[in-house]
Amino acid sequence: MKHLIVYAHPNPESLNHSILDTTVNALKKNGHKVTVRDLYELNFQPVLKPEDTEAMKAGKTPNDIKTEQEFISEADAITFIYPIWWTGLPAILKGYVDRVFAYGFAYMPGAEGIVKLLKGKKGLIINTHGTPTEVYDEIGMTAGLKLTSDIGIFDFTGIETVEHLLFGSIGYLEEEAYKGMLTRVEDTINRHFS
Repeated sequence: MKHLIVYAHPNPESLNHSILDTTVNALKKNGHKVTVRDLYELNFQPVLKPEDTEAMKAGKTPNDIKTEQEFISEADAITFIYPIWWTGLPAILKGYVDRVFAYGFAYMPGAEGIVKLLKGKKGLIINTHGTPTEVYDEIGMTAGLKLTSDIGIFDFTGIETVEHLLFGSIGYLEEEAYKGMLTRVEDTINRHFS
């Protein structure tokens, strides 16, 4: 299986990077071909510009967008790994979705509503945030984050979300807790992509 990981965290010493490493290693151990698109390392340009839209309408998709779309087209499964900042996606990843999950590539209108052009692909989302999980659960933020990403991005384009992991209280826990999170990531990979 071809697995694409879209990764968005600027610090190579972060927990997110450990999650990335754990995910890559578990997938490779299970025989998957893995491609990582590290948006900060790529210096991905996240701003959707009018000229991007015009070029795509004319059938001349800009090269940086076309490259990412090819990775998505070739993937059987897509994992997003990113921190929750201001209760949402980091700007670089939001811009990736804005530019890459474009009209005509990821979705289009049809006679009965939206046509989902990325059907048949599996999706996994792994997030970290500083707020305790119990607080996010209690105020409805966990459900909101799942709704906007699982449904608003993945399901809207036809990608089936197999799981969405959210790890809270990052920066406030003991080492054992972080090890437990990485074990949970590995177990999740093994359960869905063995």
